[in-house]
Amino acid sequence: MRKKPLIGTCAAAFFGAVALTGLATSPAGAVGADAQAKAPKAPTFEGTVALSNCSGSVVKMPNSKPEDKALVMSNGHCLEEGMPGAGEVIVDKPTNRDFTLLKADGSDAGKISSDKIAYATMTDTDVSLYEATSTYKEIEDKYGLKALELDAEHPTKGNKITVVSGYWKETYSCAAEDFVHELKEGDWTWKDSIRYTADCKIKGGTSGSPVVDDASGKVVGVNNTMNESGEECTENNPCEVDENGKTTVREGIGYGQQTYLIAPCVAEGNKIDLGREGCVLPKP
Repeated sequence: MRKKPLIGTCAAAFFGAVALTGLATSPAGAVGADAQAKAPKAPTFEGTVALSNCSGSVVKMPNSKPEDKALVMSNGHCLEEGMPGAGEVIVDKPTNRDFTLLKADGSDAGKISSDKIAYATMTDTDVSLYEATSTYKEIEDKYGLKALELDAEHPTKGNKITVVSGYWKETYSCAAEDFVHELKEGDWTWKDSIRYTADCKIKGGTSGSPVVDDASGKVVGVNNTMNESGEECTENNPCEVDENGKTTVREGIGYGQQTYLIAPCVAEGNKIDLGREGCVLPKP
């Protein structure tokens, strides 16, 4: 996760991977017009961003308003300041960071900035939320782009998902194979992680990508790691630990962290409030 597969500015030539595309379309004439109209659209790059070392997305909560300062989501391990230690939680920390907005087709739309890390941690989850200096309305008016909607409900096992990387301008389509009781990597432990099927062959730079449920189009997770070489519980090689303490290693398999837990922790005005009822995100 850290130094090689999912973080850093590793050169594209090193990975040499061809992007996996989104959902395949139905054969012409295979279904009626009504069924086609109801069929989910493959996720696009609209709402995603590229960071200097990772991927991310502009996300809105169920209670977000157009005039609220936009939130940009990525991984805790993608902070320019360095990775938070186990047990560390960052709240309202001044920063200065730019993000490149992408159009639906993956081309650059322009940049937005942040002056604050609203929340970041690598404890129980692996997430960072930057508060942008622009509102959702300002972004939409200037660039014609809408934020991605964060799902406030737990994702569903077996659902088709797409990891959308703004850093690589690539998508990776697979399914949420299962949920992992504990995922351990180095000093960090994450809970109830999403395990992908083998189709999502993520790589360095995809860290922080939104994990989009193909049917709803909503964000259900944030992509953060994979087991690169089959090692057990080391950096870049997470291991699964079940309720009975049994450890399992799945070489080549990727994982994301669920994001529905964020919604209860965001108050009016898009402000992080870890004291809100229902908020279980780690606190400082």
